[in-house]
Amino acid sequence: MKRKQSIWMLLLVVVMTAALIGCGTTQSNLENKNAANTSNKITIGFSISTLNNPFFVTLKDGAEKAAKDAGVTLNVVDAQDKTSKQISDIEDLIQKKVSVILINPTDSAAVVSAVESANKANIPVITVDRASNGGKVVAHIASDNVKGGSMAADFIMKALNNQGNIVELQGIAGTSAARDRGKGFHNVVDGKAGVKVVASQPADFDRAKGLSVMENILQGNKDIKAVFAHNDEMALGAVSALQAAARSNVLVVGFDATDDAVKAVKEGKMAATVAQKPDLIGKTAIETAIKVAKGEKVDANIPVALDLITKDNAK
Repeated sequence: MKRKQSIWMLLLVVVMTAALIGCGTTQSNLENKNAANTSNKITIGFSISTLNNPFFVTLKDGAEKAAKDAGVTLNVVDAQDKTSKQISDIEDLIQKKVSVILINPTDSAAVVSAVESANKANIPVITVDRASNGGKVVAHIASDNVKGGSMAADFIMKALNNQGNIVELQGIAGTSAARDRGKGFHNVVDGKAGVKVVASQPADFDRAKGLSVMENILQGNKDIKAVFAHNDEMALGAVSALQAAARSNVLVVGFDATDDAVKAVKEGKMAATVAQKPDLIGKTAIETAIKVAKGEKVDANIPVALDLITKDNAK
């Protein structure tokens, strides 16, 4: 009897020992899994040129929604249209060791040093809406700004029947958006008989500057038929200047299709605006950043479609 009890006791000890080992293994596996999840957590830094512009606010909103839906952390910093602040912001993101940095440059040339700093830290860089003139960039996500400038010019030329004086309000000098939109515009209008660009001046993508620059241009140019502005904020500033000068018959075409601009098109205050899709650009930027963080290959240039918004289709 005692021998049987001893055998049962021995079996019980073996079973309990196996159970303890199993529990230990399960707990260890869970700990390892949790550690892996923590190590695989993606943090994306996003340096935006300015949030004092409806276009970039919508771009940010699109990025934030996409990040939330994907369960990744997004750290947005506002450069306030100051190159020095943007460089400092990017350095901070590098110090925080984010997984990927998205950059919407204030200045395509000046941002190069910050891109190179991220390169040295082995943090992938993706540019958004505006490109960098140097450094290693994994992908560039933007509308085709050259094509957009050409779309605006084609619309103006058709509306004017290839006759008349045109004003161009340029964006911030040094930005790829201003350079490319201007290039697309001039590809269409330059060299055309009967058409003349009588003024081409920067207004820095700003509504107040668009107003003041347009006022100055109107003083020296009485016979203006159309205005092409590199963004809607400048276009809306030009509209205000034209209204004050009782010149509301001048065609004004902008770029971005912000809410205010689309409203102005509906009301007949602006003739058209080239519609970028900032929310989609933001969403695409996050989706691309996640792929890059996971080591997946992405295209070097990722375009986002454009549309021309006129009174006929503004609704």
